[in-house]
Amino acid sequence: MSKPRAIIFALLATAFYAVNVPLSKLLLAHVGETTMAALLYLGAGVGIGIFSLFNRKDSKSSEKLGRSDLPYVIGMIVLDILAPILLMLGISRGSSANASLLGNFEIVATTVIALALFREKVSGMLWTAIALITLSSIISISVSLCFSEYSRRTRRDLRLMFQQYPFRKVVVPKNSLISEMLSGE
Repeated sequence: MSKPRAIIFALLATAFYAVNVPLSKLLLAHVGETTMAALLYLGAGVGIGIFSLFNRKDSKSSEKLGRSDLPYVIGMIVLDILAPILLMLGISRGSSANASLLGNFEIVATTVIALALFREKVSGMLWTAIALITLSSIISISVSLCFSEYSRRTRRDLRLMFQQYPFRKVVVPKNSLISEMLSGE
């Protein structure tokens, strides 16, 4: 495969993955988490099936799986069942933006697992990327938690303050977004 074609495929994969989380968030309003995870894998299976019809390769050139590969295959199956279910649970309980950002942490987890289990070599550049991704994930979580707590506390405090003072009708226009926020609706 040529380098420009590989880059195009990588960019397409990134775009499709990026669209996956927000669309899943929308669909989770109508479908359960495990059903959504199952639909994602069903769609992937159908897509791969169609793709394999048009992309036949010589099956003799690929290596067959042996009995020694069985633990790894079982591990892959179990993890591939758990991962999308956990992703859908996270998306349904949090924001799709945070889920997308934290999805980048998959790179860190994959690298650490490959290093620990398979003794993969990790370059200095990859360690730098891992540190930056970890830092950005920590910042993302911290800002999200602080902002949601600050936002909830600020709305409550503003609501109490405006309910105690008679000038609230003069200060806040009726039927405005601020009046709705302060009334608790």
